[in-house]
Amino acid sequence: MDRLPTPRPASDATLKRAEALDALDQVLPFGRRDVLAELLTDDDVETLRHLAKQGMGENSLRALTSDLAYLEAWCVAATGEPLPWPAPEALLLKFVAQHLWDPARRESDPAHGMPLDVAAVLKEAGLLRAAGPHAPSTVRRRLSSWSTLTQWRGLKGRFNAPGLRQALKLSTRASARPRTRKSPKAVTADILGALVKACSGDRLVDVRDRALLLAAFASGGRRRSEVAGLRLEQLAEQDPVPVDPKDPNSAKLPCLEIRLGRTKTTEADDDASVLLIGRPVLALKEWLERSAVTEGAIFRGIDRWGHLERKALTPQSVNLILKRRIAAVGLDPKAFSAHGLRAGYLTEAARRGISLPEAMQQSQHRSVQQASRYYNETERQMGRAARLIT
Repeated sequence: MDRLPTPRPASDATLKRAEALDALDQVLPFGRRDVLAELLTDDDVETLRHLAKQGMGENSLRALTSDLAYLEAWCVAATGEPLPWPAPEALLLKFVAQHLWDPARRESDPAHGMPLDVAAVLKEAGLLRAAGPHAPSTVRRRLSSWSTLTQWRGLKGRFNAPGLRQALKLSTRASARPRTRKSPKAVTADILGALVKACSGDRLVDVRDRALLLAAFASGGRRRSEVAGLRLEQLAEQDPVPVDPKDPNSAKLPCLEIRLGRTKTTEADDDASVLLIGRPVLALKEWLERSAVTEGAIFRGIDRWGHLERKALTPQSVNLILKRRIAAVGLDPKAFSAHGLRAGYLTEAARRGISLPEAMQQSQHRSVQQASRYYNETERQMGRAARLIT
């Protein structure tokens, strides 16, 4: 069986692909360029460049590239051949069978699931971490990416074939892997308060982290990619609003509008926006004044000497900032991620009796079913049904 490329002097074709990937350096981590150049084909690279020119969102393109690299590597390891376009239904079924399987059956049938030699090749390449079956959501996402790339190549795939749908349904049931959240624990208001207190100092990094955490939470729990990509041009100052909405003569609070542009659930021309009111506005203005940011990215890196960098934070940096502050207040960083700010916003809104539609206006969730999970869980925790014996 053919194996994935091992480190060796790059061929002319590989170097050419690496140079072509340089055009996507704003989207793809530079450190991954050489690895991707080995895994992807010339046609793959041209497809990705075409998608970038068509205006596909950076996060979508980054995820698509990651999935494509994995699919190419898996196909070579599993079949000895590069990924065919369009993929035959038999190959799609093989992908499902090797990624969604029953661990109990594997104990008595070693041939069940992903072959050990295929898994070994993918692990050696750093593409496979888990020893067990994949999460159903990961398999569905990769199949969706596969379908999208097939369509962009002007081809018709077999992704809606009844046999594949049935196999996916049965394999998902057999894998028996419960869905896990992106952040095991939500960053609710009490935790947020502790985090903000942990960065209450006067250092530039404290001012930045304070503004970032407050703005990300209060704006509806923005995704880490949205926080990292926030630009000064997206902010619009609004008239101050009363502290008590029922009393227009009460003291006033500062108000900012954030125009979201393109996000996971909105397009650039959707004109979607959210508001910041009160303390988050003051924290953000303090950061802008201290950092002297007058255009472009709002949240930027700070080097170890305390100097502001020109580059915007990456989504990964936003996640690391949260985890570092979580550790500083004595909590387990493994239990939290940046998505906990989004979960925490909705959880807190439910606790305070804010209606789901009103909270969704700020969070910009499109799915009522997804957003309502936080409300349902809050009701269950505060209700009597689970307290019959305490």
